[in-house]
Amino acid sequence: MPSLITDPLFYAVAIPAVIFLGLSKGGFAGVGTAATPLLALYLPPLEAAALLLPVLITQDLISLYVYRRDWDGWNLKIMLPGAIIGMAIGWLTASYVSDNAVRAIVGIVGVAFVANVWLRRAVDEARTMSQASGVFWGGVSGFTSFMTQGGGPPFQVYVLPQRLPKLTLVGTTTIFFAVVNALKIGPYFALGQFTTENFATSVALLPMAIAANFAGVWLVRRTPTGLFYQIAYVLLFLISIVLLWQGIGGMLRR
Repeated sequence: MPSLITDPLFYAVAIPAVIFLGLSKGGFAGVGTAATPLLALYLPPLEAAALLLPVLITQDLISLYVYRRDWDGWNLKIMLPGAIIGMAIGWLTASYVSDNAVRAIVGIVGVAFVANVWLRRAVDEARTMSQASGVFWGGVSGFTSFMTQGGGPPFQVYVLPQRLPKLTLVGTTTIFFAVVNALKIGPYFALGQFTTENFATSVALLPMAIAANFAGVWLVRRTPTGLFYQIAYVLLFLISIVLLWQGIGGMLRR
């Protein structure tokens, strides 16, 4: 039997991280962005991302079934090719790009986007987004997801302004990141990020991850659309602040 991580300090950060992931996969997109930074308090960021990947894929399968009828094909057609390019760049530059720099960039993007929306008071007005910007933000999302599982904020920068129906937004997010997560398996193996200890630990965390996933689905279906979007923007802003703080703090400590 493969051993698993037994240090209580690990589970002090891993359990909240898995709960955040479950709520995110259940529909509160963005809150899961905090999972890898939490786990990175104990493990190197890329190793933390790899440990979470089996959990993410299991949660993806549940959410794909729940939201199988609610998704927007246009956004997926535009953003997924960009995401593949972004992940390829992440794979090629994983040894050279600082995790803290990636966190800081994602944080800046998220804070600037939400601040712009709030200052313009345009949260309730749907906007038409260009195909070029969709490929770009899909690429940024793919890159940051590969490096730190932090692809949520760039994805939301493109999709939230469209004001899609609530369940359509959740389903589109689910399919996008399910594809992205599945495509990470090969590169993570190639980079040597999977270990038997980490995989056994991922399996041990699955029951809690699945429970949190269904809790997220339950909450999303009972949250009014207007309130749902308000929560999404607030979560994106708070998570971006945390990422910015972690990234800048990490770079200053070097």
